Amino acid sequence: MGSSLSISPASLSQEPLQLEGVQRQNEIEVEGVHTRYLTAGSGPPVLFLHGIGESAIDWQWLMPAFADRFELYAPDLPGTTQLGHPNADYSPDRVARFVVFFLTLQQVERAIVVGSSFGGLVGLYMALEYPQRVGALGLVSSAGLGKTINPIMRLLSLPGYGGWGALWGQTPFGAMQRAWLRALLLFAHPQRAPLGWLEEQYRLARLPTFLQTTVEVLQSQVSPAGQRHILLEHLFELRIPVLVAWGQQDRVLPVEHARQAIRRLRTGHMEVIANCGHLPHVEHPMQFAAVLDRFISDQVRLF
Repeated sequence: MGSSLSISPASLSQEPLQLEGVQRQNEIEVEGVHTRYLTAGSGPPVLFLHGIGESAIDWQWLMPAFADRFELYAPDLPGTTQLGHPNADYSPDRVARFVVFFLTLQQVERAIVVGSSFGGLVGLYMALEYPQRVGALGLVSSAGLGKTINPIMRLLSLPGYGGWGALWGQTPFGAMQRAWLRALLLFAHPQRAPLGWLEEQYRLARLPTFLQTTVEVLQSQVSPAGQRHILLEHLFELRIPVLVAWGQQDRVLPVEHARQAIRRLRTGHMEVIANCGHLPHVEHPMQFAAVLDRFISDQVRLF
């Protein structure tokens, strides 16, 4: 996969990505918004939530490891690939309500929720505000556990910077450059970025409203001073098993946030994955699958 970053716009497609695993791609209307989601398997439900600038596709490399035992769902969060007009409120508590509606439409009363980055923050809000819907929580390089964030994110939160980047990123070369730069930021070893992930990043950037909406979501979560929504002091309220997993070489959110979180959890388990960046489930899907599987087997009472 070392050549995956040597790409050109001609080699990348704007067509929807062909899924590599066992999952199926569907659409559903949630609060008036047509939303794409991935699903696979049968059994106790597990819900996967992606981060800002990403999509449900991030979970396709992990889902095959659990599809034989669990019913899996991975929706696009508001502002990603919705076909309707997404709600302009991208606050994590509002997105948490959106996800709860999604679960209700799927007739899922309670799920194991696993969230990456902003998706982890959404999962935290779900567990705090809708505790009956969350049986266990996985926080993967989660937002909301400390103020510190990469200076690039703080810069993009400034008026003007993000908007200019969104305009450039929609062009063929800009979309390719964005995919490459995100790989440098999000992976400990960018050459490990799957071609399918790069293709999805390129395709998303070329969508008419995706990048501008991504900037709006980022600015609602990050200021020049750092993260806006910090839930560290609420972690003690959680009475469910919580996995805190982090990449040792995360360049977006420091691994110290995991240590701060684990000290405040009643039933917490921490795993730090070596040689790994901000997206363990994409960079090391099998290693992360083993971590998540062990957590569920040892800590979670299935329902």
